[in-house]
Amino acid sequence: MRRDEMIKKINENNKEYDFIIIGGGATGIGIALEASARGYSVILLEKSDFTKSTSSKSTKLVHGGVRYLAQGDVGLVREAVVERGLLTQNAPHLVKNQSFIIPTHGLFDELQYTVGLTMYDLLAGKLSLGRSKRISKAKTLKRISTINPDKISAGVVYHDGQFDDTRLAINTLQSATDLGAVVINYCSVNGLLKNDEGLITGVKCFDEEGKKQYEIKGKQVVNATGVFADDVLMMDSPNAKKTIAPSQGVHLVLDKTFLPDNDAIMIPKTDDGRVLFLVPWHGRVVIGTTDTPIKEESLEPIALEEEIEFILKTAARYLTKAPKRSDVLSVFAGLRPLAATEEGKKTKEISRSHKIFTSDSGMLTMVGGKWTTFRKMGEDLVDKTENKNSWKHIPTKTRHLKIHGYKENVDYNDPLYFYGSDKEAVLELASQNGTGDLISTSLNVISAQVVWAVKNEMARTVEDFLARRTRCQLLDAKESIKMAPKVAKIMAKELGKDEAWETTQINDYVQVTSNYIL
Repeated sequence: MRRDEMIKKINENNKEYDFIIIGGGATGIGIALEASARGYSVILLEKSDFTKSTSSKSTKLVHGGVRYLAQGDVGLVREAVVERGLLTQNAPHLVKNQSFIIPTHGLFDELQYTVGLTMYDLLAGKLSLGRSKRISKAKTLKRISTINPDKISAGVVYHDGQFDDTRLAINTLQSATDLGAVVINYCSVNGLLKNDEGLITGVKCFDEEGKKQYEIKGKQVVNATGVFADDVLMMDSPNAKKTIAPSQGVHLVLDKTFLPDNDAIMIPKTDDGRVLFLVPWHGRVVIGTTDTPIKEESLEPIALEEEIEFILKTAARYLTKAPKRSDVLSVFAGLRPLAATEEGKKTKEISRSHKIFTSDSGMLTMVGGKWTTFRKMGEDLVDKTENKNSWKHIPTKTRHLKIHGYKENVDYNDPLYFYGSDKEAVLELASQNGTGDLISTSLNVISAQVVWAVKNEMARTVEDFLARRTRCQLLDAKESIKMAPKVAKIMAKELGKDEAWETTQINDYVQVTSNYIL
């Protein structure tokens, strides 16, 4: 997956693509995989880096959504638990079975959660990740050594999936390109092409690197820009109705000592009526999330003071070791692209199911949804396109499609485990050109990973590498800033850039990442 080769393809051919997908987050990536797997020609355009926005800021869970069950949305949960099961089969190097314990308060809690979660298991059928069950207070304290014994009567264990969002994105894009898709980051769509009847026939886009404008023709243009969907709708029709009500979710990352065991914790009732998760991830603990309605969409949303305080306060109530601000290794905020169709509803009550809108111009816009169901979202959108355009229906090919990097029986203690079957090639690269030296001891990152990211994963900036090709920015923001000069030097060499570029890259990275530090 090389950017120069992708750009060469649009320079060389003036062909009409079956699909032009605007947006390189979970939604767009799912559509690109689905369409290319069915044999359609696909081009995906992303204005910044893949998953730069919402799709890299998730709670790192592949889950059915226990609380959607409580809201009675059985269909959404059924769809999600099936997709969760398929993801663990298709990308076992990135998606794993994670046990959760709900601390309970009294007999009513124990019964309520045991019954509810048994239904959750049954909905998954053969794709269930494990049976839910009540465990005693003594067993709960043994399994979660840092939980506050005064706060619990017992525990209920259930299973969900846990994953690395941007790594899944990169591997899925690699799968799509293996199937013929063209995917380009740093290429912004700045206009739409229309015929005399006002129907969309393609897009105008600008390659931010080559500083060149292109016109690309396509039979079906798809708006998969998440929280920015309304910008593209306005480009299509200046009077377009608002479809997105963005809501912000914040997470804090702490050292493993706050949750040293293998189980995650799910706190089902917090002061704001949401659930709070404490999840082991890459040798750290991710705690979140909040749900705050936001007026303005932005690529780098910033956590609000009250959100940080809420998470610290709620976690302190349940842990014997209360986390302080100084313990926070990183704080990150993401925006949920909720469908703005349900007036007067609290954001936590707005359905997470995905919706497809058809514009008068023929453009399809997909809003809502979540990482867990990204494959199904792609399937639904391609089905809709075939139907709308009277194309012959081709059945989905992705239900059991192994994602690039597929590898079973992964050793999660291996710092390179998330490369899956590519790990050997990364190590081979390290031995070939002497890039096996560590850039960070605490985060176990070697120079070869930078070279690999540039050569095979379309990393173009220091931030692409530290935030998304690896997860250093989220795992330890301060440490990642220390790594930036070395990363910039290696990337400059690979990309043929000068020292001025290095300096700019380091400064840009420090500026962005300072918002991840409390």
